Amino acid sequence: MAGGLFALLDDIAALAKLAAASIDDVSAAAGRASAKAAGVVVDDTAVTPQYVQGVAAERELPIIKKIAVGSIRNKLLLILPVALLLSELLPSLLKIILMCGGAYLCYEGAEKIWEKFGPGHHGDEAIEKVAAGTPAETEKNLISGAIRTDLILSAEIMVISLDEVAGESFWSRAAIMVVVAVFITAVVYGVVALIVKMDDVGLSLAQRSSALAQRVGRGLVHAMPRVLEVIGAVGTAAMLWVGGHIVLVGSHDLGWHPPYDAVHHLEEAVHDATGALGSVLGWLTNTGCSAVLGLAIGAVLVLVMHLVPRRGAH
Repeated sequence: MAGGLFALLDDIAALAKLAAASIDDVSAAAGRASAKAAGVVVDDTAVTPQYVQGVAAERELPIIKKIAVGSIRNKLLLILPVALLLSELLPSLLKIILMCGGAYLCYEGAEKIWEKFGPGHHGDEAIEKVAAGTPAETEKNLISGAIRTDLILSAEIMVISLDEVAGESFWSRAAIMVVVAVFITAVVYGVVALIVKMDDVGLSLAQRSSALAQRVGRGLVHAMPRVLEVIGAVGTAAMLWVGGHIVLVGSHDLGWHPPYDAVHHLEEAVHDATGALGSVLGWLTNTGCSAVLGLAIGAVLVLVMHLVPRRGAH
């Protein structure tokens, strides 16, 4: 009887170790998958604060909370089941969808550059449209618009992450993607909440009696617009890099090798020629080439989207 009990305890211990190892594997894979989607995550973080501009301070966090709930619903209830089903039944189609998403990222990055440096003034019409109506209607429209935008960005995050763990079993992929969805949503909207409330923190510090607190508070208030600009610029660069890299690797996987081979050979040449800094400079070379490719793809798509409709109007 005692022997049977000890054997049972040994089995339980073995299962516990296996479960712990599985959790570690899922966590590690989720970390890799999340890192691969970093470019879209940065852009998601940069885009969301605009939805609470001009909103009463006491409504900022509740609105962000509702957008975050909508985001996790997008990821877990809409995107994840479809992506997992495609990865199981039509994995090659998932690769094509991923490349289309990469092209869309290139377009979004080039579009942001066009809006900043292109001719004419390009406002965000979506934000202007939802501002009409009562405060409750405006808030509802803001949240709905933010969740719709999040659906596109979340789809990219989930598909990029899923592609990174395509070699795992079905249930491992499912577990990894749930972790990725929850982790990235928490990070993005946690950072967004921090950014949005930083002005209030600065104002609170500026009203204190301490001269140091006042200086820090005024510094925060003045710095936040610049911080948002930097986040936006990093997000744009990340979209071009990630989008270009997705298209580059995807075209190689689908059988068109010259672009990938050219970038790979250039990366190796820089790596071999720069000694101790070879790894860093080689990575920067690959990243730079991917960003240039992303900008080229995005520029073509922007020209098509901006010029073709105008010609059709004439």
